[in-house]
Amino acid sequence: MDTFSKSDPVVVLYVQGIGTKEWREFGRTEVIDNTLNPDFVRKFVLDFFFEEKQNLRFDVYNVDTRSSNISKHDFLGQMFCTLGEIIGSTGSRLERTLSGIPGKKCGNIIFTAEELSNCRDIATMQLCANKLDKKDFFGKSDPFLVFYRSNEDGTFTICHKTEVIKNTLNPVWQPFTIPVRALCNGDYDRTVKVDVYDWDRNGSHDFIGEFTTSYREFSRGQSQFNVYEVKKEKRTGNTYSLQHLSMYPSNPSQPTSLHYMSPYQMNAYAMALKAVGEIIQDYDSDKMFPAYGFGAKLPPDGKISHVFPLNSNSENPNCVGIEGVLEAYFQSLRTVQLYGPTNFAPVINQVARCAEDVTDGSQYFVLLMITDGVISDMVQTKEAVVNAAALPMSIIIVGVGPAEFDAMEELDGDEVRVSSKGRIAERDIVQFVPFRDYIDRQGNQVLSMARLAKDVLAEIPEQLLGFMKTRDIEPQPALPTSSTTTTAPLGLNNLCI
Repeated sequence: MDTFSKSDPVVVLYVQGIGTKEWREFGRTEVIDNTLNPDFVRKFVLDFFFEEKQNLRFDVYNVDTRSSNISKHDFLGQMFCTLGEIIGSTGSRLERTLSGIPGKKCGNIIFTAEELSNCRDIATMQLCANKLDKKDFFGKSDPFLVFYRSNEDGTFTICHKTEVIKNTLNPVWQPFTIPVRALCNGDYDRTVKVDVYDWDRNGSHDFIGEFTTSYREFSRGQSQFNVYEVKKEKRTGNTYSLQHLSMYPSNPSQPTSLHYMSPYQMNAYAMALKAVGEIIQDYDSDKMFPAYGFGAKLPPDGKISHVFPLNSNSENPNCVGIEGVLEAYFQSLRTVQLYGPTNFAPVINQVARCAEDVTDGSQYFVLLMITDGVISDMVQTKEAVVNAAALPMSIIIVGVGPAEFDAMEELDGDEVRVSSKGRIAERDIVQFVPFRDYIDRQGNQVLSMARLAKDVLAEIPEQLLGFMKTRDIEPQPALPTSSTTTTAPLGLNNLCI
């Protein structure tokens, strides 16, 4: 539409009200200058309701002025569809023809959709490169980076562009913040592709090269692991490195957090802890429970810890009863800064070290872990579980929130016993349940907690007996209370994703 250049397109999304049938603007993409084939970074996040017809309208414009009034810009075409059509398409990818200008071909518009994970981690990254290719005739290059996350069908979706650094072969880009679910949808091992371009005013940017990595690699921060060769076809050259990366999850003071402390009801973490803990504490004689959190920056120096006492007492992490654990949990939310990544292995190994000291059958350890399903150290966790299976120890995992719990199901050895480095776990010691399956539809928290506790504790007696029988340990006569203590450490995942 522009006389001396290509178009500067933007897409405006409208949603139709179910009752009023009126169209209201939902959002706009960014404007991309000088291109007839835009690939927009900005995404639209919508709630999908299977049982409803959700009508959508996409209008495309060529932006001519700085005005936010869309009628001031050139209309390029529009397309109508439902959200269900996009999601129901093969690979959740829908391509349609734009229309709206009589007698003119308006081009095509392509949609891709993906269900968002519940991951709420936020990553802040800074990147640099050196010895990039010289692309400009009268200068060096004007490099910028484009990030893509991989899709399940092998395609890539753009998720971030850096700013352009003018006239340099050794750029240092400004730090930027991006939701981890935008980068990899919460899957730390999903491929992330990064393209390097030399910016040109006419929109025909020169491709310098690319490399692939994953967020798990990114999360290692500045190190030799985050230096990459930029490749263009079969030729290798140029160096890119991650100068800085930090990550942090959402604030527990916000209602969107799974750790949100509402004045009216307990959050899912507290409900799961209270439901399971109040039953299991009856089998502990002194009612003293070591309680740990993992995934936080601790005061006063902000050091990241993956196993820390909830009561802030490293010499004595014990809390008095389940109410004491709950009190320590709520207090820790006020004092620590929740932080990633989410590593399970350290807290499992912490409890395993306690169990190693008492293998004569006089004590049995139960580790309760409450998690939203995201796990950053699956390999190490499997190793920890295999090692723990030889000890007087069981692990209960309660999943909270709406996330997929594939990783947790893998740790639960009901179908296939957990293995690591060729070793198979001696016993099945992990029991996993998603809390959402037990929530009463009428909002009765007491009933929800009772249902959860019944299922989550069902395998503990058999696991305890299994350990005793394999060690030929027989029941002993009752001893004085002081020497029959059975401790039940509670590992509490304090990281909100």
